[in-house]
Amino acid sequence: MYAWTRHNAGFLLADAAAERWRLPAFRRAGPARATTGEVDGTPVVIVKPQTFMNLSGVALHPLLAEPGFEPSRDLLVLVDDAAIALGTFRVRARGSAGGHNGLKSVEATLRTREYARLRIGVGPVPEDVGDLADYVLAPFAEDEMTALQPLWPVMVDAVTCWVRDGIDTTMQKFNRPGSVSE
Repeated sequence: MYAWTRHNAGFLLADAAAERWRLPAFRRAGPARATTGEVDGTPVVIVKPQTFMNLSGVALHPLLAEPGFEPSRDLLVLVDDAAIALGTFRVRARGSAGGHNGLKSVEATLRTREYARLRIGVGPVPEDVGDLADYVLAPFAEDEMTALQPLWPVMVDAVTCWVRDGIDTTMQKFNRPGSVSE
């Protein structure tokens, strides 16, 4: 299983999962930083691209060379989403890039939209922000981090559920109305 991430919240979630799972430190792996280990006997790799967002799919090339790698089963993309309220998240089995340049790069590399994603809410975008990319790539403000803080353990639970039980079970468990994921 592979978790792939880009941006601030995605990177923070990758770090939180690696810490909970007691994986070794991230190390340089081509155009990314990665760590590997096991979760309940399942091999996992967490990849944090080190490219520009619109080229982040390049970090997936080594995974495509892995025998038996199937994006719809083996890949979970952790991605910030300005269209989702801050302090919430959604898990999806597939979908479009929705204008997200990082996801467009992933789709171009994979040649499919059939991969799971955990979309981390970082919106709404303030009205005075002119460039969405600058907003999404900027560090979180203190009040934003405060809103996200209670979400980290729940999102790590969701990623762990995906590793153990797959995307369908994860969506059923974490996309319930009234949960922090909605």
